[in-house]
Amino acid sequence: MAIAGPIEALLGVTLVGAFLVFLAPDEWAGKLATAVSLVPVAITLWMYSVFDGAGNALLGGTLAFESNLGWVSLGRYDIAWQVGLDGISMPLLLLATVLTTLALVSSWTPIDERESQFYGLMLLMEASLIGVFTALDFFLWLVFWEAVLIPMYFLIGVWGGPRRKYAAIKFFVYTNVATLVMFVGFMALVFGLGDSISTFGMPEITQALREGGNLSAVAGIQPRSLTLIAFTLMFAGFAVKVPVFPVHTWLPDAHVEAPTPVSVMLAGVLLKMGTYALLRFNFTMLREVAQANAGIIVAFGVLSIIYGAMLALAQQDLKRIVAYSSISSMGYVIVGLIAFTPHGFGGATFQMVAHGLISGLMFMTVGVIYNETHTRMVGDISGIADRMPWTVGIFVAAAFGYMGLPLMAGFAAEYLIFQGAFSSTVIPAAPLVTAIGMFGIVIVAGYLLWAMQRTLFGEYSLATDYDVSRAPVHDVAPLVVLLALVIALGVRPGLVYQMIQDAVNPLVEPLMFGGVGLW
Repeated sequence: MAIAGPIEALLGVTLVGAFLVFLAPDEWAGKLATAVSLVPVAITLWMYSVFDGAGNALLGGTLAFESNLGWVSLGRYDIAWQVGLDGISMPLLLLATVLTTLALVSSWTPIDERESQFYGLMLLMEASLIGVFTALDFFLWLVFWEAVLIPMYFLIGVWGGPRRKYAAIKFFVYTNVATLVMFVGFMALVFGLGDSISTFGMPEITQALREGGNLSAVAGIQPRSLTLIAFTLMFAGFAVKVPVFPVHTWLPDAHVEAPTPVSVMLAGVLLKMGTYALLRFNFTMLREVAQANAGIIVAFGVLSIIYGAMLALAQQDLKRIVAYSSISSMGYVIVGLIAFTPHGFGGATFQMVAHGLISGLMFMTVGVIYNETHTRMVGDISGIADRMPWTVGIFVAAAFGYMGLPLMAGFAAEYLIFQGAFSSTVIPAAPLVTAIGMFGIVIVAGYLLWAMQRTLFGEYSLATDYDVSRAPVHDVAPLVVLLALVIALGVRPGLVYQMIQDAVNPLVEPLMFGGVGLW
């Protein structure tokens, strides 16, 4: 198929736009970057409106906007420019482009130095994210996966807080080592498949693994042990990116030191890279291994839910509260994935989108409050509701969305996950495990209500000398848009859930490996 389509247009516009922004004067960089980012938003909205994919991209489904062109050969393996979308990647692609534009607008107030470089790096990060969610050749996907680290490292290390260098290096080392671990696991599978494949195409590798008899021993490691080792290495590598307890420690430091717009992208989109990769690699390519180790995997998910929520309860910095909340929310995704039910998979994917919007909204509102008060500490602020009514009102709405208020996206995602997990035949003691996970919502409500009561209401006081007033319109506008999207997906989950369900349903169909049914 010829390489000419909307995905290539997305990448081309974003990369050319990033180059132009790098060359632009600082005073024009923010507006120019925002204008450039609106083009990918328009393209992805059009792609969403005409989306005609069917099934799962790795399991023989019909891809939307597919391009496939030979690129380079490495020995007997061919690397191709292979991109396309299914019902899992389409919503995440739309999330990435929309959230980038809103994050750019939210940058106009806090970013006041080296602006052309900042906005150019933001667009480079967007281009890399587009590649991650559309690439279907492993090496092409890996290029984009690693490319995300470069702009994020500089965005934290140059424009971050007092400990920005430490946070940037910690982020880079953790995620880079995790990629190496994941790479070893995946290549072990490729070598085990031997002559049965001659490509790094993810659909082809998935099909070869499904046929069962293609896998042979590698370095004396028998196929059964090889798949377990590969699964463990890939899970460990992706778990760092999610992040999952106990490999989560880089995330709070990165969030606290990063500029608020960068925190929006980190929580809203970059964390979804990890859960998206887990879904594609661990739970699609090696799902029988995942099922066999469901008890261990669900334990990581539940521990992340409870541990992240408990740590958030102990924080005084609003950014740290939201950062630890993200760890808890990503635990729900793990629980949904390992349920191996239609609503488990569907709810986990929907949670990626819902959490991307809600966490982005939370970080953005914290940033607007910081712009006016110049502090994020809970004990330093109180009674600002009368002085920042719009911002505070949206903050309260976002917090209730995090708590799972009905008719908001968070409720729909968590309900689907719990329904899927409760009926799971794979998770040991599924009803009990689900109930423990649901208790995390109670803790979430506790720390968010506590933080709101301390900072937003009561008698006005401020530990700094700044005079608090209403935020500028361009700071509040992205909040309104995000809140509207959160409500829209809560009221009508089918806006994305139908295409998600179509793509995850093949994952729960009974499979045959070498003539032996798994279910």
